[in-house]
Amino acid sequence: MLNLLCGALAAVLTSLSISACQTVRTTEAGVVGVDREQRMAVSADAMQQSAGKQYAQLMAEAAKKGALNPDQQQYTRVKSIADRLISETTAFRPDATKWRWEVNVLESPQVNAWCMPGGKIAVYSGLIDKLKLTDDELAAVMGHEIAHALREHSRERASEQAMAGLGISILSTVAGLGQLGQRGMEYAYQGLLGLPNSRAHETEADRIGVELAARAGYDPRAAISLWEKMAKAGGSEPPKFLSTHPPRTERMEDLTKYSARVLPLYQQRQR
Repeated sequence: MLNLLCGALAAVLTSLSISACQTVRTTEAGVVGVDREQRMAVSADAMQQSAGKQYAQLMAEAAKKGALNPDQQQYTRVKSIADRLISETTAFRPDATKWRWEVNVLESPQVNAWCMPGGKIAVYSGLIDKLKLTDDELAAVMGHEIAHALREHSRERASEQAMAGLGISILSTVAGLGQLGQRGMEYAYQGLLGLPNSRAHETEADRIGVELAARAGYDPRAAISLWEKMAKAGGSEPPKFLSTHPPRTERMEDLTKYSARVLPLYQQRQR
């Protein structure tokens, strides 16, 4: 029964995505060859406006707590690396130069960094201090996060979830499954599409990130040492089918392959 429902769910979602989503290419393929087409049901403007408001609110709250760029030397370092990476985003999408980029460091023990739609970047001091990141490793982190924004992964996930919610609601109603059955289909969706798609997003961000770093003059191989440090800091990992990120061994193998592919870009900058 579950297999039949999963198959029906996949068919409904495929049908809805074809009829209601716009197929787009958010970025150029680059040397790393990321050229997957994406289906969007949410507008880019809506995502950027929402992200801009949320970012402003988060920065205002951090400022009230004295946690917004308290270490100016650290902020200057992060901003300098970010500026070099941002200047290379045109290799993937020329329109990124029109974004209202913002970069801030938040005083926090969290080992974290992110880039919202439209180029709103935050780096947590815990990431830098606890992992003792080099400039090359910090460029790998920010390159990865910037890549998520360039590929509009947040918009893609929002679109996918909106369509999935509609498809699940329709199918559970037609099949008379009730609330419990609908919840089961939501779990099935995560296993069939949600988590695998999230892992694909992470791989794309890894690949684009190393190319951005190399183009900006940072050693792309630092992504490997970065994730080695992250692995030591993060402890055990969940099984692949329960994780939104690729397994560490697969991720390291992929980073090794693609950092080697873009290494000539970095070497050209060193001449």
